[in-house]
Amino acid sequence: MVIDWSTRGFLHTGEPVTAREFVAARHSLFDGSFTWPVMAVKRSALDHNIATLAAFTRAHGIAFAPHGKTTMAPAIFRAQLDAGAWGISAATPGQALVYRRLGVPRVLLANEIVDRAALRLLAGEVERGLEFLCYADSVEGVRILSESAGAVPFRILVELGHTGGRTGCRGLAELLAVADAVRTSPGVELAGVASYEGTRSGPDEVRQILRELRAAAEAVAPHVLSGVSLSDVSPGVSSGTTGRPGASPVTAGRLIVSAGGSAWFDLVAEELASLARPREEGGLDALVLLRSGAYVAHDDGFYREVTPYNRIEGRLLPALEAWAQVLSVPEPGLALLGMGKRDVPYDIDLPAVRTVNGETAGWLEQARVVKVQDQHTYLRFPPGEERIRPGDLVSFGLSHPCTAFDKWRIIPVVDDDYVVIDVIKTYF
Repeated sequence: MVIDWSTRGFLHTGEPVTAREFVAARHSLFDGSFTWPVMAVKRSALDHNIATLAAFTRAHGIAFAPHGKTTMAPAIFRAQLDAGAWGISAATPGQALVYRRLGVPRVLLANEIVDRAALRLLAGEVERGLEFLCYADSVEGVRILSESAGAVPFRILVELGHTGGRTGCRGLAELLAVADAVRTSPGVELAGVASYEGTRSGPDEVRQILRELRAAAEAVAPHVLSGVSLSDVSPGVSSGTTGRPGASPVTAGRLIVSAGGSAWFDLVAEELASLARPREEGGLDALVLLRSGAYVAHDDGFYREVTPYNRIEGRLLPALEAWAQVLSVPEPGLALLGMGKRDVPYDIDLPAVRTVNGETAGWLEQARVVKVQDQHTYLRFPPGEERIRPGDLVSFGLSHPCTAFDKWRIIPVVDDDYVVIDVIKTYF
């Protein structure tokens, strides 16, 4: 990682320096080493959030494969794995292949994959030792996976969806038919079931999809090793028959059940964690995998409002800040800042004002970002509070970290005094 004249946000016009050299110089965010706008990560908040979810999963006896699409940052992956994460989740085959190059040992591709060229590359990585899981929600998808497999089978989680939602089988009968297609196809093995509850609109609907997923797990669990035709059984019913000769057995040894974004992981634990208990204690001895991703940076908008820590003990901290200068105050109550859509997320909530020149004031509570354009942010503030001037430096909290990290290839990490103590590189 080299910092030079082309590194956005860094004001470095001399000879290129390595990230290690830059950090060793102990630059401040405000000593002239940066130009505006710039986005920074607060180390204390990042570390706190990683530790908090690691403790949550340990306390509930579930495993964690945090979604890497949020950051695409190997330094953060390493911290999550060091804190006990089972692996890292991906959304696309391209992300999964990047993870492999970055040394991630276990990858859950939490999505359907029908890209034959990418599957051939992934098949080679599986043969070389990558522990890899992916989804299927159709017989056609299973066929593509089967035809693209190498010497080591692809391990499949059959995905459960819901009407009007994203991918996933619509109902248990469809899921069991797809699971049976996996069982009877060469080159693939049935590893378990998965779902995503974040497209449901409230706790009752979230619990409903999680209970449907639990039923799917219970239906699949007694039969994935026996070769029984899954389309002919119901939850809790065992036929006791044997499957077709030569059926590919599951070799993982444990059923895998996966769910969980950053808004409802408390309910995921409530509804599914008991599946990880031994069979003699009423569980399925399953590996229950949580996939939360946005938690790692949290935010000052959407996730602040929906985090489970509004319902349970504990908290997450916003780790991202953007800094921009006031360019113009062309009329009373309106400031234009040099920060735009290329710099900050705007897809869910607009940035939230934190400080002006590092200071807070009561009137800032009424200041609002009302529009973000390509290169400008419109900040409205109470008329009569003419305290914002051209050249002032304004800090902002951000909403939706998944569309914040992707805007910056190299991001300074600062301590609570805004001294740069690390640099993060992203691989979007």
